[in-house]
Parts: sequence; C-alpha cells; structure tokens
Amino acid sequence: MQKLHLVMGGRVADPQGLEFTDLEKLDLVGVFDSYAEAEEAWRGRAQRTVDDAEMKYVIVHLHRLLQPELPKA
Repeated sequence: MQKLHLVMGGRVADPQGLEFTDLEKLDLVGVFDSYAEAEEAWRGRAQRTVDDAEMKYVIVHLHRLLQPELPKA
C-alpha cells in the first residue's frame, strides 16, 4: 500500500489550533510517498516561519483519509 503525505501550511486563527484563516493563501508544499520526505519538506518550510506564531505547517496523512479502515502502523 502506498502511503501518501501532504505538506501544507498557512495562517491560523489560534497558534495552538488548526483553523486556517485564508484558504486561498494556503501553501501546498507537495505530496510525498514517505513520511521521511514529508517531514523534511515540513521542517524546511516550518523553520522559515519559526518567528511567525500565526504561520503553521502540517503533515496530513492522506492514506488515512483514503483508506481509514487500514491500521495506523
């Protein structure tokens, strides 16, 4: 099974939450077939905005959305 990971980021209403304030300005970094590649891309983007508390980058496990019945391992 292929495990896909989406890396994206944008401005959030609350730095502790995941409510993005402007969906048209989301930064869609890319889709990666390994968590390691996704983490490397996430880390690179997140480090650029480390001083901006309202910017947040996340890794979305697309394979869990596409096939939720599969084990999380």
